[in-house]
Amino acid sequence: MPVIPALQAMLANIPAQADAQTMSLEDQRKAGNEGAAALAAALAEEPRDVGAVSTAQIEVDGGHITVRIYQPATPGPHPIHLYYHGGGWMFGTIDDPFVDILCRERTAIAGYVSVAVEYRLAPEHKFPVPLNDSYAALEWIVEHAGKYDADPTRLTLGGGSAGANLAAAVALKARNENGPAITFQLLEVPALDLTASSPSVEKYGTGEYPLSRTELQACIEGYLATPEDATNEYASPLLSGDLSGLPPAHIMTSEYDPLQDDGARYVDRLTAAGNQATLTVGAGHIHGSSQFTKLLPEAVAWRDEAIAQLTRHADHRSATRA
Repeated sequence: MPVIPALQAMLANIPAQADAQTMSLEDQRKAGNEGAAALAAALAEEPRDVGAVSTAQIEVDGGHITVRIYQPATPGPHPIHLYYHGGGWMFGTIDDPFVDILCRERTAIAGYVSVAVEYRLAPEHKFPVPLNDSYAALEWIVEHAGKYDADPTRLTLGGGSAGANLAAAVALKARNENGPAITFQLLEVPALDLTASSPSVEKYGTGEYPLSRTELQACIEGYLATPEDATNEYASPLLSGDLSGLPPAHIMTSEYDPLQDDGARYVDRLTAAGNQATLTVGAGHIHGSSQFTKLLPEAVAWRDEAIAQLTRHADHRSATRA
C-alpha cells in the first residue's frame, strides 16, 4: 500500500532541517531531544499510570549507567522487559517521552516490570561499549529482580532501531556466555546488518523517507570503532555464523524503511537455525511512525500487536542456566 495518508501529509510539511555537519554533536542531541518531546506531545497518546517508577545506577567498566524501572500496580512477581532505546547508537535517551510512554504501556497493559536502559552513546563510547552496557543491565536486573517484585525466570528483551540491534546482540551474547536465560525478544524496525547490504537500504534510503542511507551510514560509522567491526556478530547479528539456540523472536518492520529487509532476513536466518521467529511488516509505515498513536490508528494497531506478543510470552519461564 502507499505511505499512510496522514504520514504523507507530515512528510510534505516537515520544514528543512539544518545541515547536521554545521551543528555540534551536543547541539544535534539537544535538537533531537527537543524534537522528540514536541512530537510526543502532538502525536502520541498520554502516558499510562503505573504502580511505581524509580531509577538506579549500575556500575560498568569505565563508569556507570542509569536504568529506569517501571513497576505494575498489582502484586507480583512480574515478568521483566528490558528495553533499549533507538537513536542510531549516537542519540536518544530514556528521558525521551516516547520511551517513557512505551515502557508505561508495557507495564500497565502487559504487566511487566519494564527497565529502560541509558547505555553510553557513540562516538564517545564506540562499539562494543554500548553493547557491554546493555548486557550489564541484563545481568543487573536478574540480580536485583526481587527488589522490584520481578521474576528473573521470565525475562524478555525489546528495542527499536539501534536499540533492537542491541537487544539482538544481547541475546547472542547471553547464549554465547551462558548468561541469563531470555524467554523472548521483540525487535522493532531493527538494524541488524551494519554493512548496510539489505536491498531496502537502496530502495528506501534515498531521503524521500526518514532515515536516509547517508544518515544510516553516519550512525554506523559513529558507532563502530573500525570498519571491520561491521561483520562482528555483536554489531551485525544478522551476519552471525551461528544463530541456533536463541530465544523466540517477533520482528516488526515498516514498509517504507531502509531497514525493512534486515528484519525479514533475520527471521529467515533464525527459523533456518531452528528458532521460533515471526515477522510483521507495518503496511504504509515509515521508520518511527509506529510511535504516533494519537495520530494513526495503524500505530495503535502496531502498539497493540507488540503488547499482545509480550502478553503471550509473559508466563513463559526458562530454567536458570548454570
